[in-house]
Amino acid sequence: MTKAEIVNEIANKTGFDKNSVQTIVEAFMTSVKTSLVNDENVYLRGFGSFIVKERAEKTARNISKKTSIVIPAHKIPAFKPCKPFVNAVKKIK
Repeated sequence: MTKAEIVNEIANKTGFDKNSVQTIVEAFMTSVKTSLVNDENVYLRGFGSFIVKERAEKTARNISKKTSIVIPAHKIPAFKPCKPFVNAVKKIK
């Protein structure tokens, strides 16, 4: 599902015009991005959490050149769905 499809579905279900819904969806995504950039997690009850994960430093190998490089520790954004969401996708009641 694309952002445009999400906007269309919300507009159809709520009766709001697509431009307003698109502005709201983009504002939501900007808020989530800004929070994660500022190292703040976003918790949405009944849906899941957008979190910042820390990856440890590790050594990687380039097999073709037979060299090793060090990948420094870094942070990445991640999404952790809530349990009912996971169960719904698994179709577990």
